[in-house]
Amino acid sequence: MSNNNGLAVLQALDSAKTQWYHITAIIIAGMGFFTDAYDLFCITTVSKLLGRLYYYNPQTGKPGKLPHNVNNFVVGVALFGTLSGQLVFGWLGDKLGRKKVYGMTLILMASCAICSGLSFGSTNKAVIGTLCFFRFWLGFGIGGDYPLSATIMSEYANRRTRGAFIAAVFAMQGVGIIFAGLVSMILSKFFLLKYETVAFQDNHILSTQPEADYLWRIVLMLGALPAILTFYWRMKMPETGRYTALIEGNAKQAAADMTRVLEIEIQAEADKIAEFKASNEYSLWSREFFSRHGRHLIGTMSTWFLLDIAFYSQNLTQKDIYPAMNLVHKDVEISALREVFETSRAMFVVALLGTFPGYWFTVFFIERLGRFLIQLVGFLMMSIFMLIIGIKYDYLKDHNKWLFAVLYGLTFFFANFGPNSTTFVLPAELFPTRVRSTCHAMSAAAGKAGAMVGAFVLATYTLDGDPKKIRTAMIIMACTNMLGFFCTFLVTETKGRSLEEISGEDGGTNNETEMVSRQS
Repeated sequence: MSNNNGLAVLQALDSAKTQWYHITAIIIAGMGFFTDAYDLFCITTVSKLLGRLYYYNPQTGKPGKLPHNVNNFVVGVALFGTLSGQLVFGWLGDKLGRKKVYGMTLILMASCAICSGLSFGSTNKAVIGTLCFFRFWLGFGIGGDYPLSATIMSEYANRRTRGAFIAAVFAMQGVGIIFAGLVSMILSKFFLLKYETVAFQDNHILSTQPEADYLWRIVLMLGALPAILTFYWRMKMPETGRYTALIEGNAKQAAADMTRVLEIEIQAEADKIAEFKASNEYSLWSREFFSRHGRHLIGTMSTWFLLDIAFYSQNLTQKDIYPAMNLVHKDVEISALREVFETSRAMFVVALLGTFPGYWFTVFFIERLGRFLIQLVGFLMMSIFMLIIGIKYDYLKDHNKWLFAVLYGLTFFFANFGPNSTTFVLPAELFPTRVRSTCHAMSAAAGKAGAMVGAFVLATYTLDGDPKKIRTAMIIMACTNMLGFFCTFLVTETKGRSLEEISGEDGGTNNETEMVSRQS
């Protein structure tokens, strides 16, 4: 069939049994995604606390609240950094190698997570300005982890379990979201036990304890811990065999690296690899690339963009939806610390019961059902549930809050047992080794552009708790998900095939963009 059969390194990678090294790679790359998710979503648990601490106005008779533009920037500034980091590190991953830039992302994440809890001044402008500056660079590091982790895992894995391995790395995002709620919940409970609290309606001043200023800083700074713990092991990982062989053209080093980690003997084939490399020299912006992969790139970028409009709108505005679902008390009925505790608890429960299972359903079923079907059904079910919530919002909010909670949780479940996972997996498989990291970065950056639409446009619909605006936001998200459903037809199924077969690097014709039903 293809030249791939003649390359011992690629054949060994595709046919290798699952070994301890594969599990180690999942854990090392997965801990990066745990850190990413914790750092991105922990801000949701403390953003209302920032409003109480730094934007209280006695004349309003209400708890302090971040102004709309400040709230959007605090919550969304990391997304700007993430988008930038994805493009920069994704490009560097193809130019310099996956391993050479992999450690940089962790260093950036750890240092900026710590600095996010610092303040250069005591005024609200100084505190928020410092927070936003470091969260931008935190996002920059997080952005780099997306294409690098996905590419490294796809290039290490065998063809039978590649999708499950990549999805398992991404599933650590769900664990990170759970811990963002759990850590905030535990810490706020400690503070509640330590310091007496009163509801805002009982005492406007004493309802916001000065010690609460330490709480949000500790929550944010703890995001550095998993990055620090995994840095050493990340630096011990060798470059992927595919990059060393096909891009650097170093057959001997590729064979030596893969022989060591896979514990099998691999023969170096310098002549064959040089020939293979020479036949795949076209660049990202060449006509040949767009004729062979343009439709796939449009498909991965558009589906990730449309997904993240809804996904990040849901995650970043949970704190505004929870009061409508009666999962938390109204702000005047509780203290600042109690509000953090209740918001964190609600986030933890929704993530544990709705978000987390969806990720692992994808891990277990992606090699059985395929990426295409999971993404298609996920988009459809998200559209249906969001449309129901949008149309029946008043009824659900006032008369059936448990059904509201179930429907809201199901949108998270089918996001993660659906396009939130598969949009991460597919760009790591569809494109040639030479541009794989960059194409994944472009797809992920399109997703973050969608996330910014969610954070800066749709999120404003929920800030005031206006039922009409929330209803409108839900209907808009249902529509974007349906667009994602149709854009899914631009990508093809990848399960059961080698990366070189999918991309056409092996000299075959299996990189065609039409959707074909395939058996593993």
